[in-house]
Amino acid sequence: VQLQASGGGLVQTGGSLRLSCAASGRIFSNNAMGWFRQAPGKEREFVTAIGWKGGSPIYADSVKGRFTISRDNAKNTLYLQMNSLKPEDTAVYFCAAHRYPTPSEYGYGYGYWGQGTLVTVSS
Repeated sequence: VQLQASGGGLVQTGGSLRLSCAASGRIFSNNAMGWFRQAPGKEREFVTAIGWKGGSPIYADSVKGRFTISRDNAKNTLYLQMNSLKPEDTAVYFCAAHRYPTPSEYGYGYGYWGQGTLVTVSS
């Protein structure tokens, strides 16, 4: 099982980016998926997650109303649309596959992790 995140880059405050996470292997359609991020010098934190059928999205308070998670099970791809970006959103963003269909904000439930993609928001 491999998860490949892409779409990161440098953007100005207020800008938008769309991250993608391509999954290979058997795991994806039956599993909840999530995005986490880790800023320099900080611990990894939960961003958002979505159920196996694309429902029940949950968001960290810091990104509610700005970020939208979605998935395309036919393409084995997870997405994260990030709007109104702020400098505090700067981090490496990781996609992860949960062991179960129900989304969770807790990292220990995720059995597979991608390599991360860097998002830098300039002020």
